[in-house]
Order: sequence, then structure tokens, then C-alpha cells
Amino acid sequence: MRLVIAGAGGRMGRTLVKAAAETGGLSLVGALEAAESPLIGQDAGVLAGLPALGVAITSDPAPLLRAADAIVDFTTPKATVALAALAAEAGCAHIIGTTGLERDHEARLEEAARKIAIVKSGNMSIGVNLLVGLVKRVAAALDATFDIEILEMHHNKKVDAPSGTALMLGQAAAEGRGIDLDAHAARGRDGITGPRRAGDIGFASLRGGTVVGEHRVIFAGPAERIELVHKAEDRMLFAHGALRAALWTRGKPPGLYAMTDVLGL
Repeated sequence: MRLVIAGAGGRMGRTLVKAAAETGGLSLVGALEAAESPLIGQDAGVLAGLPALGVAITSDPAPLLRAADAIVDFTTPKATVALAALAAEAGCAHIIGTTGLERDHEARLEEAARKIAIVKSGNMSIGVNLLVGLVKRVAAALDATFDIEILEMHHNKKVDAPSGTALMLGQAAAEGRGIDLDAHAARGRDGITGPRRAGDIGFASLRGGTVVGEHRVIFAGPAERIELVHKAEDRMLFAHGALRAALWTRGKPPGLYAMTDVLGL
């Protein structure tokens, strides 16, 4: 599979380049960065700590996508929707790990997915996607006397909150409860807030250090508490999940897929 990596100069991008070099059945044919990046022209392999791969970082996606089978994209919402449109024109599958997407972004991705296979997930790890399934089942099994709170912590460079994974977990909890997440999300508490509103799903975000990712879903009931926890210790697990998704798209019809589809969950 001929692969392009967007954001190849960033931390996740470099991890993806390294993972791609270690994964059989993949050939890196392109590496993208923003036009203003000082990394333009540098070898993507060298930036990832590998021997030179002969793939220079460029800012022009169109010719790369026409020569590729899939693009893996952990960038920004604005860049992701632009890449989705170009990928749809080129017939190139799109693997999206970008977080912070809003409703208008989602609508544009759905439009692109009419032409190509898109796999989009707030978290590409196997463990987190198993956790999503568990959260939905536990939320369905417990009655409304159990309050649901989601706590996430990430490194101090992360720019969006709550994390995409936290929102995935919140959506799973809402589906288990049979409620609409947007109507019941409590995404920030400060000052005199009054008592907790019954039925809410609360979110709290911590930022600090070099934490790769930690998520905790708390079901707090009368006199007992259940906690489901996932701790990511290496970005490589997200990279391997994304590359697994890229390989999975081969031969798939157009559509908007999730990692649960890739993993058969």
C-alpha cells in the first residue's frame, strides 16, 4: 500500500513514519507539512530517527494523493477537511486521527466519504476501542443513580479539550444510557455551580508534562464507585492502529468508518 503521512514533522507524524518503515505491506510515498514549516525539503526518515528514506517533506498534497492508496492524517481540523476533499478527488482512502473537529468539519468529512473510505477515530488504539465498548455496556447496565464522570490527562502541548478520546467515551456512555450527549454534557465547572444536574455526563481535562494519554470513566453511585481506566504509554500504539486502519481500507467501499469497524468490534 502506497502511503502518505500528513503532519510528518510533528511528534505523531514522526512516530507514524517510523511505524510505517517497520510495517510490512506499506510503502511511504509522501510526507506533508504546512507550507510555512521550516522542515520543508527535509527527509522524513531522518526526522523520524531513521536512515534517509528518499521521501522529502513537501506542502503540496495533490500530486502525492494521486499517487497514493491512503493518507494518514493527525493534523488540525482545517487541514483535515481540506485533505479529505483532495483525497476524495484522487480516490485515496483517508485515515483521520485529528481531534477537535466540530459539526461543520464532520459534515464535510461525511461528504468526502461518499467517494472514498474514511476511517475516523478520536483514538486508534485497540485498548481504547475495547474500553468504548465496555463503557457503553456498563452505562446501559447501571441506572440513573450512578453519575458518570470522564477524566482525561495529556501532555502540556495538547491544544484541544476534552480530548477526542474523552468525547468518544462520553458518546458511548450516552448511547448506553439512551440519551443525547450534547444535551447532557457538562464540559466545565467553575465557581458556584450548584448541585450536579441529574443525568449529566461530566468531563474534566488535565494537562501537564509528557503524558501520552490517560482516560478514566467513573460511575459514581450510592456508596460505591466503578472506574474504567486506560493509560497510553507510547504514541507508537496509536501509529500501529492507524496503519492497521489504512491497510484495512483496501477494497472497502466508500463510507465513514470507525476503528470499531477495523477491529471487528
